[in-house]
Amino acid sequence: MAGLTDKCAITGIGETEYSKNSGKSVAALQMEASLKAIADAGLKPTDIDGVIPYGNMEMVAEDFITNLGLPDLRYSAVTPLGGASAVAAIQAAVSAVASGIANNVLIPIGRNGSSGQRIGARAGEMPQFRLIGEFEMPQGNIAPPQLYAHMARRHMELYGTKSEQLAEIAVSTRANAILNDNAVMTKPMTIEDHQNSRIISDPLRLFDCCLESDGAAAVIVSGSDRAKDLAQKPIYIMGVGEGHPDSPSTITQRPDITTLGTAKAAPRAFGMAGVSHKDIDVAEIYDCFTYIVMCQLEDLGFCKKGEGGDFVSNGRIARGGELPINTHGGLLSQSHIVGMNHVCELVKQLRGSAGKAQVANAEIGLVTGYGDMGDGSVAIMRN
Repeated sequence: MAGLTDKCAITGIGETEYSKNSGKSVAALQMEASLKAIADAGLKPTDIDGVIPYGNMEMVAEDFITNLGLPDLRYSAVTPLGGASAVAAIQAAVSAVASGIANNVLIPIGRNGSSGQRIGARAGEMPQFRLIGEFEMPQGNIAPPQLYAHMARRHMELYGTKSEQLAEIAVSTRANAILNDNAVMTKPMTIEDHQNSRIISDPLRLFDCCLESDGAAAVIVSGSDRAKDLAQKPIYIMGVGEGHPDSPSTITQRPDITTLGTAKAAPRAFGMAGVSHKDIDVAEIYDCFTYIVMCQLEDLGFCKKGEGGDFVSNGRIARGGELPINTHGGLLSQSHIVGMNHVCELVKQLRGSAGKAQVANAEIGLVTGYGDMGDGSVAIMRN
């Protein structure tokens, strides 16, 4: 894996407007974001010879061939890991490009989760959810907040984690969204606002939960040799990793429900990149729920298991803190684009084009994905 370090780069990014009601189909949203990413890289649609669609939102490779006019698509794949899919797709794209199978791989994700299909409806179509009918639903665990509430409560019981500490994540993320012109939630939030929000599934409150939203985002992965001649400053992919938790299809049957697949993915990504945690200037952490952010920070190795509550407190994860995270507002406040908006934001940060939310002197960054029953994916990049 170390031989793949810096062999590929993100060369283009594209995002639609994020909203509660786009009035557009999933196909239209994804094509819009894809064309923006292609143009951002200084490429033409005919330059795209690889595509990795998001397998849970209706779109397949043939749709992109037809709609974008791709004459010679030679590589396609699907990474059906739910919210871990976007970053896992980067690993797949790196493998394809570095091996010479493809030159420019398009990775698009889009959804109309607010105006169209909602997150809860995914349970019926996603293969990794097929066992929840046997192990989770009899206990009332159907929607994601119910599935993850047990994990959060277990962490609280074992380590003394407090709801107010989870609130720190929601509040700092909202503060970043306020600086973003393309964010759904821009009303200021305080710890008290979080604590006064209604319980969704104990101990998770309304502001612990991500948004339902419409939009799409896309990136282009190209070989580093070609990237130097394209329109944008290349953002090199230093390390990637994917990991699955023990008992990956159920949560309640897992020996340790406070450990995610991220714990397996992180050492692979850091080992490949050849950097340490102190080298990370900014991190975009998949935030379907505040608890999952804290748990990933532990599993990534930024702190020990059980110390996440203290780690996220006292401004450490805020912009200007020791480890700024989710500088765009994340799934909690910007938009739920299954983590591809996190990838786009990291690229902006490393390009130095993140606007008001720009982290000073950001040179190396990290982005994660988290999928459904606990899958984890990690990518480390540099400018």
